[in-house]
Amino acid sequence: MTFESTYTYQFDTAVYKGAVTFPTQLFINGEFVNPVNKGTIDLINPATCKAIARISVGDCEDIELAAQAARAAFKEHWGLKVPGAARSKLLHKLADLVDANADQIAALEALNVGKTFHAAKAQDLPITSSILRYYAGWADKIQGKNIQTTPDKIGFTRHEPIGVVGVIVPWNFPLSTLIMKLAPALACGNTIVAKPSEFTPLSALFLCTLIREAGFPRGVVNIVPGYGDTAGQAVGESMIIDKVAFTGSTLTGRKIMEAAAKSNLKKISLELGGKSPSIIFDDADIDQAVKWAINGIFMNQGELCVAGSRIYVQAGIYDDFLQKFTESAQCLSVGDPFSPGTFQGPQISERQFERVMGYIKSGQEEGATLRLGGERHGTEGYFIQPTVFTECTPNMKIVQEEIFGPVAAIMKFSAEEEVIEQANNTTYGLACSVYTKDINRAMRVASNIEAGTAWVNFTNWPDLGLPVGGFKQSGAGKDLGEDALENYTNIKAVHINIGIKI
Repeated sequence: MTFESTYTYQFDTAVYKGAVTFPTQLFINGEFVNPVNKGTIDLINPATCKAIARISVGDCEDIELAAQAARAAFKEHWGLKVPGAARSKLLHKLADLVDANADQIAALEALNVGKTFHAAKAQDLPITSSILRYYAGWADKIQGKNIQTTPDKIGFTRHEPIGVVGVIVPWNFPLSTLIMKLAPALACGNTIVAKPSEFTPLSALFLCTLIREAGFPRGVVNIVPGYGDTAGQAVGESMIIDKVAFTGSTLTGRKIMEAAAKSNLKKISLELGGKSPSIIFDDADIDQAVKWAINGIFMNQGELCVAGSRIYVQAGIYDDFLQKFTESAQCLSVGDPFSPGTFQGPQISERQFERVMGYIKSGQEEGATLRLGGERHGTEGYFIQPTVFTECTPNMKIVQEEIFGPVAAIMKFSAEEEVIEQANNTTYGLACSVYTKDINRAMRVASNIEAGTAWVNFTNWPDLGLPVGGFKQSGAGKDLGEDALENYTNIKAVHINIGIKI
């Protein structure tokens, strides 16, 4: 493919028809620019394995230029120089623009990521604009405390912006994850250097046009697509960037921590991998539990960090649940993301396709029973059949490791204490789901599972007011809710002497 500074893709599908134009260059200091070393990458449509566009990719030099622009913007026309009410107005304007362009953005997400157009439009885009409005509401409420000390002294705290925030986001929810970090960081008065995934940068690049239209000052938001081992590493190592907010694998999270420690000891927040348990007790509403558990593992092709990939079912309903779950999984429509009836699209890339298929092979080799699926779906694209394993043991790779694909491991348990121990037998601690009509049991089990989020009688349903983040090797720090603001401010203690003499 040839490189063009802007690219127009013509959609002619059952659910969306129209042309979407997006920039293909880096967005630095309010302008679309070519990378220093002229790097490019061809983006692949995972549903067809064919190239859809060629875009610019930056590396360490471009990250440094973006960081310099962000630092200048923070000092000159952002941060404490802009009232919270003004920052709020800009975030509201950006939310309005996201809503106004929802069809175009959803089409880009379906094309670039492989998720269904319906899911992108009905779920991802409303969440994205809602996050912007939620933190727009917080922008003029970032405040400290007046702390009583002695009659001769006044003490209070100020919550001040950190400075330049580096943001690194993955490919499974490209835009909503970016906004989940960008919105609170901007609300608190920080400037941004963001690196979207090299696989799925289209919605982030389209967002740049909306950021400019909304009226954000130059340099406040800079977006540099690039590879993790070059541009991503540069974000972690930069001496200009003051903080990194990262979502991705635990392995990469370790590298971010190391780079932050070896450079300027920058603050970090990490939302990492998961191996979330879904625990279904005998007294659960079995039909509802099946529907939620299906959604919990097969939503977004299984490419979500909170996926309920370990399903524990109490012995009394195990056979009934397994039959209904298998029948439901068998009925899921896999195929074209732009087809109205499609539930599951392709995996993001050939590499991820091979990785998931490798785990399926491992499950069979280690003795698990393949009850459903386990094969490629169709002959074109990176599609995998919804896959269900039974007769799994705790030490199998498919039970211990994050697969990030449409693969469920269903296991039987007898007692509450037993399932709590099994659920906690993991290095991860991102989320869990508990299904029961007994509220005392629900509270007891949710309290004893080592996870940052516990859903009771449903799953994968975020609330903007509640924080998201993991325990153990699933990360540090929180996204969403008031708690996320702590990631993006420094707390300063101010002491004023009004009567102390020496």
